Amino acid sequence: MLQGKRVGLGITASHCTYDQILPVISSLQENGATVVPVITHSVLTAATRFGTGEEWIERIEKATGEKVISTIVGAEPFGPSTPVDIMIIAPMTGNSMSKFANAATDSPVLMAAKATLRNGNPVLIGISTNDALGLNGMNLMKLLNTKNIFFIPFGQDDPHKKPNSLISDFSLMVPAAAAALKKQQLQPILIIHEAK
Repeated sequence: MLQGKRVGLGITASHCTYDQILPVISSLQENGATVVPVITHSVLTAATRFGTGEEWIERIEKATGEKVISTIVGAEPFGPSTPVDIMIIAPMTGNSMSKFANAATDSPVLMAAKATLRNGNPVLIGISTNDALGLNGMNLMKLLNTKNIFFIPFGQDDPHKKPNSLISDFSLMVPAAAAALKKQQLQPILIIHEAK
């Protein structure tokens, strides 16, 4: 499905979802992809109940077999010299989503995404944010209507306690990436998560 494809995997600071991302790295590789990890500064520096930045970098590098790109300078060559076939950002926080929608390139992940779009290649977003249906709603809509940007299908993860929160079903990353490489959006884009 992804045979011979070079996939950039951007990881932003939705720490509670990292355990869902690591198994999908194996799925990308099993489908023939080389996975190049890129992280935001907060992934590198934050220590949360889910682990430290150092621990996650070690796990990500072990899973991908590649060194993590953690600087804007390191991500910039995704444009001219070492392009990826597709850039996947998963998880993508509301903070990064708002910046991406408004062309603020202030992290390695967003630089890699900008460079990928520059090449005319797709960017696939897997959102994880508590305000996608709140203040960030306009940014979500903007990205949904932007050329070469696609989404891993998403839905409300806890509609009663967190009605503005949306999260992608990361298990759909591989088929969503395969569709995005054909410049298609995997459907249905809106899904229902199992009730908590």
